Amino acid sequence: MLPVATTSANSRSSLLLVAAGLAGGALNAVAGGGSFLTLPALVLAGLPAVTANASSTVALLPGSLASAFAFRDDFRGFHGLSMRALLPLTVVGGVTGAALLLATREAAFDRALPWLFLTGTLAFAFGRRAGAFLRTFVRIGPAPLLAAQFALAVYGGYFGGAVGLMMMAFWTLFGVDDLRAMNAAKALLVGSLNCVAVACFAAAGAVAWQPAAVMGAAAIAGGYLGARLGRRANQARLRVAISVLNVVLTVALFARGR
Repeated sequence: MLPVATTSANSRSSLLLVAAGLAGGALNAVAGGGSFLTLPALVLAGLPAVTANASSTVALLPGSLASAFAFRDDFRGFHGLSMRALLPLTVVGGVTGAALLLATREAAFDRALPWLFLTGTLAFAFGRRAGAFLRTFVRIGPAPLLAAQFALAVYGGYFGGAVGLMMMAFWTLFGVDDLRAMNAAKALLVGSLNCVAVACFAAAGAVAWQPAAVMGAAAIAGGYLGARLGRRANQARLRVAISVLNVVLTVALFARGR
């Protein structure tokens, strides 16, 4: 029989994973940024940072694929760039980012984690507005867009926090203003890079499957509830609340590293 203290700790960890999965799935459904909750929860549950990051990607993958399927009728390219160009580039970038993560030592990734969270937090809070502001001064051509798409895909495979929002913010500099098309492209490209990243993590044995399964099941339920509730929520207030939460988690990670 397990000691009472061990059983209690396991129960708390399971509740933490379920709560983070529910909330992370809901966030991804209504605004994005679910990994800001799932990754810290897995770290708090005792997983090493690299394993937690890989397991978080696995847990949120079903939601990414469901979003891509929901947008299947809206997939199209941007002003001379087709999905046939963007999709393979994104997949290669996702594999590259996943390989870099697997090659990163735990201690190094643990030190980088607060800075990755800070990058994602800033992108979530200011990405769209920054893209819209820069668009008044800058327009870029297809070649820089492809280069940036590859770089963002590498980031997505390596860490992925707010990568979809980063993509959308950058696409606005290319002159894309069809929000429905951007959301569809984001769902397809992020879902695709997550798929190949998960395949790399699984092949390398970097996934903690039991916590990922518990969190993933909760994330599916959270995604469904988030999609239902998100239709009624005030999007501006919701994004402010999520940004505040992201800041708190980022500060906590910096404090943890001291």
